[in-house]
Amino acid sequence: MLLSNLKVLDFSTLLPGPFATLMLADLGADVLRVERPTDGGTQSMDQYLNRSKRSITLDLKQEASIEAVKNIVKEYDIVLEQFRPGVMERLGLGYEELKKVNPQLIYCSLTGFGQTGPYKYRPGHDINYLSIAGLSSYSGTKEDGPAKNGTQIADLAGGSLHAVIGILSAVIYRERTGEGQSIDISMTDCSFSLNALSAPLNLQKGLELKPEELLLNGGSFYDYYQTKDGRYFSVGSLEPPFRKALCKAIGREDLAGISMQNDDESSRAFKQAVKEAFLDKTFAEWQEIFAEYEACVEPVLTFTEAVEHPQLKERGMIVDVPDGNGNTQRQIACPIKTSVFKPEYKHVGPKAGTSNQEIFTN
Repeated sequence: MLLSNLKVLDFSTLLPGPFATLMLADLGADVLRVERPTDGGTQSMDQYLNRSKRSITLDLKQEASIEAVKNIVKEYDIVLEQFRPGVMERLGLGYEELKKVNPQLIYCSLTGFGQTGPYKYRPGHDINYLSIAGLSSYSGTKEDGPAKNGTQIADLAGGSLHAVIGILSAVIYRERTGEGQSIDISMTDCSFSLNALSAPLNLQKGLELKPEELLLNGGSFYDYYQTKDGRYFSVGSLEPPFRKALCKAIGREDLAGISMQNDDESSRAFKQAVKEAFLDKTFAEWQEIFAEYEACVEPVLTFTEAVEHPQLKERGMIVDVPDGNGNTQRQIACPIKTSVFKPEYKHVGPKAGTSNQEIFTN
């Protein structure tokens, strides 16, 4: 197992932290969740996000629970917490306190705005972090405003993935030096870094980033196009060979020679021609046509359709995970594939406190 030597104590809830520790668990880490005592059942999302993890329940307002955590953390490599800044310190479970009992501890704090700055105590959600980071301002359309994303970009791409990167970087550092460290992950900071491709246009050239004015945000024919029956296709045929294939597929080979460089009129005319062409046939008809062309054109699938897509099926992206009752539950697989490791999906996320006896009697 890639990370079987790592033990993670997970205080996080909601989405960003649990998804980060899900990735670590899928890669072999031993993840123990610390949850509040509750009578609630396990939801489908929890059964996925807490896959292969163990769970204990503690009331962190009780001194006995704080002492229990300090005793447990002696044997753990990593703590991940997702409280507002200062909460863990007030509980007596901040980094400075826990490193007294485990000097090699890696302690990752994952929050909306980070441990410093005027917004550090401010509440927020994914949509707020994307807004503050500038990403929303040039996503969407001029007519309808910022795009409403179907997934949580700031939470997952911003928070979860950067937390995992930070944690594994700290593990490598500890292997070299023997030293632990604290890690401060701000979902807003990390979302701000996702402006990677467009930021230089502003920072070096002074261009204000606006919707439908850049190469990849609707300012060119790189876009989504509606079919005759109301479905959509994505068209990313930017390079000349792909654009030529697109023109051939839509029956407009006469457009293949149009220059797209610094010619707004030609670019708009090309985009309009593509739009009109897609409206002439149904989704199924275009699927059949573009199956024969390498044009960087693909259908916009529903999630149900994506599950059955031959590429994702071949890659094994849906797995059956034991549910503890003799049955299995379909879940998204770990997307990381290596030549030396295959994830083991032990069980779906357990009910809170399932491992109390195991942990507290050892």
